[in-house]
Amino acid sequence: MLTSLPEKLTKYSESPKFDQDTLPLALQKEHKTKPNVWAKAVISEGAINYILQNKPEDILTLSAGEFVIIEPEEAHHVEVIGPVKFHLEFYKKST
Repeated sequence: MLTSLPEKLTKYSESPKFDQDTLPLALQKEHKTKPNVWAKAVISEGAINYILQNKPEDILTLSAGEFVIIEPEEAHHVEVIGPVKFHLEFYKKST
């Protein structure tokens, strides 16, 4: 799992801030980013579990102030652990 974004990426989009009530169901089920798109899930309050579909036993719990880098086309889902606030940032290679 990456701890930083690769070089030469540009942020091109950001989600609204989600909480335990507004988190879309699609993010709680298996999904993946598009080809050549990296995402960064940034936790501002509370905690989530980040789970890779190919390693469901390796649950990464992320708390306020932490983030996870999601690689292109990496199948995953998130689970809310009580009250939470987080957003997603989307990056692609600079041209």
